[in-house]
Amino acid sequence: MKEYFSNKMSLRRLILITIVVFITSETVSAVDVKKAVGDQVSFRPDNSLPLSVTSIIWKHINTAGITVKAIEWDEGETLIPNQRFQGITTVDNMTGQITITNLKVEHSGVYTIDINSKEQKQRFTLTVMERVPKPVIEPEKIKDNPNVVNLTCKYSETIIWKNSSGQILPGLALHPKGEFITAEKTRNPVNFYTCTLKNAVSEETSAPVYERDLFKESNRGCAVAAVIPSIIMVIIIHLL
Repeated sequence: MKEYFSNKMSLRRLILITIVVFITSETVSAVDVKKAVGDQVSFRPDNSLPLSVTSIIWKHINTAGITVKAIEWDEGETLIPNQRFQGITTVDNMTGQITITNLKVEHSGVYTIDINSKEQKQRFTLTVMERVPKPVIEPEKIKDNPNVVNLTCKYSETIIWKNSSGQILPGLALHPKGEFITAEKTRNPVNFYTCTLKNAVSEETSAPVYERDLFKESNRGCAVAAVIPSIIMVIIIHLL
């Protein structure tokens, strides 16, 4: 009796595994790619093309859900019916691969391929993003404390602050966007700070801002204060 129940349980497990494998094999294969404006992208179907290919059609479903033909190859003739893809889109009729150059944000969306008028299961999702701008650090002096300066970097995504030793500094949020850090005078003029902007496809780092420039006036004041006694001494000597 125990052997009967054991065999029955094994059979149930086998059936369950078979169902899971079947469902998994029917799952749509997906590729998710992020690119910057101006980049290029290529999508290629997983499966080999059949020996006799009469037509290949790549379709684009934009973020609003509107579907258009990106490019079509039909018995040796290539057609690009949509203006959005003209002059930048090619298709390889041997592999089915589509290539789009000089990408724009409007090329974001889902791409599908029909081979011999049959839609394939694979889906290609493309997100095209603007490159981050080169940041500029804006210093703001503190009236009540000449030895402290706030440094501001304005951006709506990731901001990374570093000092001249490469240490990452925590920034404080600004409204409506950006961060700032507080730089204190250390009397080391070669100290500097940088701000890096980063998103999923690009990053840019500002020119370094040196301590000698942040506290220029106070440094000049010290220099003047050191020179004045020398000038007075020279005048006294000449008068004598």
